[in-house]
Amino acid sequence: MSSKVKLLAPCNAERLVREWKQQGKKVVFTNGCFDILHAGHVQYLEKAKATGDVLIVGVNSDASVKRLKGENRPIASETDRCTVLAGLEAVDATVIFDEDTPARIIARLLPDILIKGADWPIDKIVGAKTVLEHGGEVKTIEFLEGRSTTSIIERIIEIYCGKK
Repeated sequence: MSSKVKLLAPCNAERLVREWKQQGKKVVFTNGCFDILHAGHVQYLEKAKATGDVLIVGVNSDASVKRLKGENRPIASETDRCTVLAGLEAVDATVIFDEDTPARIIARLLPDILIKGADWPIDKIVGAKTVLEHGGEVKTIEFLEGRSTTSIIERIIEIYCGKK
């Protein structure tokens, strides 16, 4: 499936999730900014996909990333971030959300499994209560140590600007 086909409007994502569930597939959802894709992201998404049959990734909009990460972010546009994610074998679909949290899109999609990084306790994961109330599961996945978008940006600045 082409990366363009994998970028869905929320209403189309909702329809696709219903189709997947009717086919008996276990739908996994995770979310994030995914500003500069790195090995930690790829490993995380592969592990997330392995918990079910299909993986849909909620991606913070440009406005949402700016509010959460500051004026200089995102580095890559929401469309570019989704295109890169959609090119990964582990990712079956992406959907952009404009809010600071994915609570609304999770409530709309009602995935079978909600995944977040292990730095989040399950009771603090946005959407966990909704997923659990609808018979789903909430799981956490360890990150690949030492990988982050922020550290990549700092390294680029250090190399090209001579400052940290």
